[in-house]
Amino acid sequence: MTVTAWTAAQVARKVIDNKELFILDVRNADAFEDWKIEGHQFEYLNIPYFELLDGVEEILPKIPTDKDVLVVCAKEGSSIMVAEMLSEAGLSVGYLEGGMKSWSMYLEPIKVGDLQDGGELYQFVRLGKGCLSYMAISGGEAAIIDAVRFTEVFTKFAEEKGVEIKHVFDTHLHADHISGGRHIAAQTGATYYLPPKDAEEVVFEYAPLTDGLTVQLGASQIEVGALYSPGHTIGSTSFVIDGKYLLTGDILFIDSIGRPDLAGLAEDWVGDLRETLYSRYRTLAEDLIVLPAHFMIIEELNEDGTVAKRLGELFAENHGLNVEDEEVFRSMVTDNLPPQPNAYQEIRHVNMGKITPDHDEQTEMEIGPNRCAVR
Repeated sequence: MTVTAWTAAQVARKVIDNKELFILDVRNADAFEDWKIEGHQFEYLNIPYFELLDGVEEILPKIPTDKDVLVVCAKEGSSIMVAEMLSEAGLSVGYLEGGMKSWSMYLEPIKVGDLQDGGELYQFVRLGKGCLSYMAISGGEAAIIDAVRFTEVFTKFAEEKGVEIKHVFDTHLHADHISGGRHIAAQTGATYYLPPKDAEEVVFEYAPLTDGLTVQLGASQIEVGALYSPGHTIGSTSFVIDGKYLLTGDILFIDSIGRPDLAGLAEDWVGDLRETLYSRYRTLAEDLIVLPAHFMIIEELNEDGTVAKRLGELFAENHGLNVEDEEVFRSMVTDNLPPQPNAYQEIRHVNMGKITPDHDEQTEMEIGPNRCAVR
């Protein structure tokens, strides 16, 4: 039987198209429990590679023959060897090129919707990390919001669309992934915006992202407007695009709300978080489409692969928006939080410009799930 190399893009289509896939993950159990490839109809078997060194005969009855089988490891080497053993035993299997490392890095651009005057809004879904970036396009110009570090994905996409990147924004100083924002701006001549309250320690030039700031794209009347919304960080800022979409950064997610502790100031910021969610956002139109900067679980994806939901629905369904007692809310967002993101302090320093790790070091910093939410 043959062994097929699968790309992260092929696996992503399985997720987005809601297809079946059987994954044999040969990483150690703790790595698998911490972080795995998630799909709506995926099945899993986790057998550490070292347990298979003497052969795969014992697991053969557990491997289906009526669906695609993918072997996954950290960087691909172990999965190739296991896939070859399974092939020699008569099974047709694949392995993930680049392993979980490549899965962490892959971005899938999906159109969210149309803007006025022929404009478009795209969501870049980083399935392996739960990160969501955005590009608004109109009149030959583009604005990018919360770009991850793979700058070429955004510059190539803009090139394919025939648009010039003019504005690049970060909703806040990220702690779970390395931003590509200022690097895209440097490459394209765009203006890079960052909330000044999050930028007190940065060592590079930026344009202040302040409450009420609006920029227009092209000759059209599409406004990308800023709305100060602290709580995840003290500078966190949301965007209303075209009066239709609310980009919430890491303040509000589909199934949860942002955690206030990643700068070590949970007790200081919990009041800001509640003020944003229970007062500022309540003044907004409920038919705004919420587009967050992250998702936590695969169930947050819509049928087309996007992560988006009406604000009014979130007011009704999101538990974090329905805690009436302020003390209960305070306890919920400051006590018993999930572990903080891997290397989050180092990532914050990278995003401040204080350290400049190489590509491999950046990859290692970002390995694992995002943990920006209160769960």
